[in-house]
Order: sequence, then structure tokens, then C-alpha cells
Amino acid sequence: MIILGIETSCDETSAALVRDGRVILSNVIHTQEVHHKFGGVVPEVASRNHVIKIFEVLDAVEKEAGMSLREADAIAVTRGPGLVGALLIGVNTAKGLAYSWQKPLIPVHHVEAHLYANMLHFGEIPFPFLGLIVSGGHTHLVLVESPRSYRLIGQTRDDAVGEAFDKVAKMLGLGYPGGPAVDRIAAQGDEDAMELPIPVLRDNPMDFSFSGLKTAVRNLIARSPGVKKEDVCASFQKTAVRALTQRVELFFTGEKPYPLVVAGGVAANSRLRAEFSSLSARYNVPLFIPPVGLCTDNAAMVAALGNDLFREGAFLEGEKLLSLNATSSLSFV
Repeated sequence: MIILGIETSCDETSAALVRDGRVILSNVIHTQEVHHKFGGVVPEVASRNHVIKIFEVLDAVEKEAGMSLREADAIAVTRGPGLVGALLIGVNTAKGLAYSWQKPLIPVHHVEAHLYANMLHFGEIPFPFLGLIVSGGHTHLVLVESPRSYRLIGQTRDDAVGEAFDKVAKMLGLGYPGGPAVDRIAAQGDEDAMELPIPVLRDNPMDFSFSGLKTAVRNLIARSPGVKKEDVCASFQKTAVRALTQRVELFFTGEKPYPLVVAGGVAANSRLRAEFSSLSARYNVPLFIPPVGLCTDNAAMVAALGNDLFREGAFLEGEKLLSLNATSSLSFV
């Protein structure tokens, strides 16, 4: 079975063809560089650029795969969560194609799809496993007990970890996207130069909070205008990653160690990859982190999840698919 995936939840316009949910035939991603000058994603600008690029990206997928998009058995599209205007471009494009080509339409949850990026690279992953999704908009820790069966362990109460990276980069004038810039500059700094807080929530210590860490960095910069950017980046990155590993270790201690699957844009961070590699070795559990190219938002992961949803019968056909709408906020579990 071949699934055409479409992803437009934020500032990446992406389309992909995936066979049997695990083999990428083509995966094209266009990242909107126009947002660099704004220091962050401007929702209306993102929507307009999706309109401009979506069919160009679809054409590129067709050429790269060497097959017509009409040969796909079904179309999977991200319905949420994300920027609603951006999501609408992908959803309406998918609806139009599915209706005109008489193909099933599969609505996909963006956060859940990130986990499937690992399956595109590693193949089947043994259940149960602990999944950590870290991105610009999401920070979730879930126990995946069986295929598409999730138990929420913890989630962010305020800022996602990726958002904290972007905001710290903006404070330091490093541009957007901030995550890669912080990662790069942190390598030149002293991670022990300053001590920053890791907020722990009393009612659920498994939940995450990054607003306090972001504020601590802002206050530090205000108090010490001569502070080295390299040291700020290194200290912040060390603390942010520690907040993630701390929750995983807390879960392992309270229950038991599970294979660990990490996904999302922040999974591309070098410090995160090193720390989780060390953690998995200490607890003697397998670690799965996809290649950097599959960490960011992409349509291949949407198609991969779409394949499993299709097998479950979770798709729309005929007139019913026209009722699908984009949803900016969508519960994961």
C-alpha cells in the first residue's frame, strides 16, 4: 500500500509517498526561510507560503518517486495540532485531491506522527516503549503499550522545550530557528558557567515546565550584560536537556526501564542525543532517535502513521471526507 502524506502544521510545507508505512519513496520538505527576519514564525505569512509552495512540493514528490501521485492508495494529512491557517492549506489540498481522485482520506495527529519517524528508519520497534516527543510546540512523555495505545506520563504545562530554545536564541540575537544556533554556539561555551533552575511541579513531577528556565535566562542576561553568549547557550542547553532526562529517569525508577523512543525537532540537538545515549546505556535499554532529517516536521511520518490508521479503518471517503477540518488544539491521549 502506498500513502501520500501532506504536512503543513507550521512552517514546513511537506509531501511524501511511503510504501507499507515504512519505506520512503519520496519525502520533500520546504522550510520557509522568510520567517528568519521576524525572529519566529508569523502564522499569516506561513499560511500564504504554504499556498505558494504546496503544489510545487507535490510535483517534486512525483518526480522524485518516479510515479504519479494518483497511484497512491490513500491520502494522509495532518489535521492538528498546529497553526490553524497553515493546517487548513494542507487539509483543504488533501480533501480536494482525495475527493477528485476518489481516494480515502486519513486525518493524522501531528504529535503522534513524530513517533513514527523512528519506524521509518528503524522498522518495527518492540512494545512497550517510552516515547518522548520534543519540538517547538510540544513536549510529551508517553508509554506506548501496544500499537497506537498510549498512556500519558507527562507533558508541558507552559512552553515546549523547542520554544524555550527559540526564545533564548532570540534574547541573544542568534536568529531563527534558534535550536540549531544554540546547539552550535553551546559547543564553544562553559556549561557550568551559570546555574539555572529545573522547575519541578508539585502536583505531577512528571510534567514539564520551561517558562521559568526561559525567564531565568532573561534575568541573567539583564543582570550581566557582558555575559558570554557561548556560556549562556551551554548552560541553558545543559539544563533544558537535564529537565528531559530527569523525567525519564524518574519514570524508570518509579516503574521500570523501557526501550526509549525520542522524536521531534529538538531530537536533532547534539547534547540531547549524547545524554540520552548515556542514559540508555546506564539503564541497559535500546535507544531510538531518527536521523536529523526525520526529526523536523515532515510528511513521511504523516504517511507512516496514516498507513496504520488506514488498516484500522480510521479514514473518510466520499462526501464524508469534505467535513474534515483543521484543529489547532488536539489532545494526544
